[in-house]
Amino acid sequence: MSTREITRENILDTDIYCLTAQKFSNGRSNLEVVREMLDSDIKLIQYREKEIKSGLKYDECVEIRRMTRDAGAAFIINDDIDLAMMVGADGIHIGQEDFPVEAVRKLVGEKMAIGLSTHSPEQAQDAVKRGVDYIGVGPIFRTFTKDDVCDPVGFDYLDYVVKNIDLPFVAIGGIKEHNISDVTARGAKCVALVTEIVGAENIGATISDIRSAMNK
Repeated sequence: MSTREITRENILDTDIYCLTAQKFSNGRSNLEVVREMLDSDIKLIQYREKEIKSGLKYDECVEIRRMTRDAGAAFIINDDIDLAMMVGADGIHIGQEDFPVEAVRKLVGEKMAIGLSTHSPEQAQDAVKRGVDYIGVGPIFRTFTKDDVCDPVGFDYLDYVVKNIDLPFVAIGGIKEHNISDVTARGAKCVALVTEIVGAENIGATISDIRSAMNK
């Protein structure tokens, strides 16, 4: 069992930000996929499932919470504040059209990290003022893993954040092994991938290849 303490300040201190996406996982369960991620030394998992019933989501998250804690990995839940609180997640990730940051903070308390998706310099500046712990920056490229995603923001917004925003951030959106070095070369230290990992035939080998590509 790991003794690593996950805090609001260090939650993004890692290279790859993994998300669940059961419908892209080639028939594997979220628990199977998460186990393979953790076995490959992934230190941050976000649970993002929109179409699974609440009871199953709860059961999965209780187990993923146990798995991540044993592995010294951070566990973030997307959007579902009640679920994050019930299972003792390390963080909650919300979007621009979700509940206000201030209201979420009142619910989750001072220990849970809050991440906020941003798509423009104005949204990044607002996130700093509102006291979020990290921001999502993207989508860098076009992505099809979400139905309500906005158009790609490209490298201009990523460059802006690197130069002007003093918050931890994760680059996200359409990032694959073949383009990840372009993202890290511009200053992104933490990068989110979805289908590239969950849909891989061999998740461990794919994560290893991605890490090699990040360091080119």
